[in-house]
Amino acid sequence: MSGDKTAQKIDLTEDQIEFLTKMVAKHELPDIGKAVRALIDYAMEDGDTDEIFGEIRCLRC
Repeated sequence: MSGDKTAQKIDLTEDQIEFLTKMVAKHELPDIGKAVRALIDYAMEDGDTDEIFGEIRCLRC
């Protein structure tokens, strides 16, 4: 999906950045921004939003 993009600042933890960096390399993506957009596109199109957002996951509690 192509289109106009607006820069957004998001706060990520080191392990989230590490995960995204690995996905960028594995899937030959241009950058972390593309990886994040792919995840959001999946959630919007194919994901079960109740499953994604209905359960609180706290990996750092």
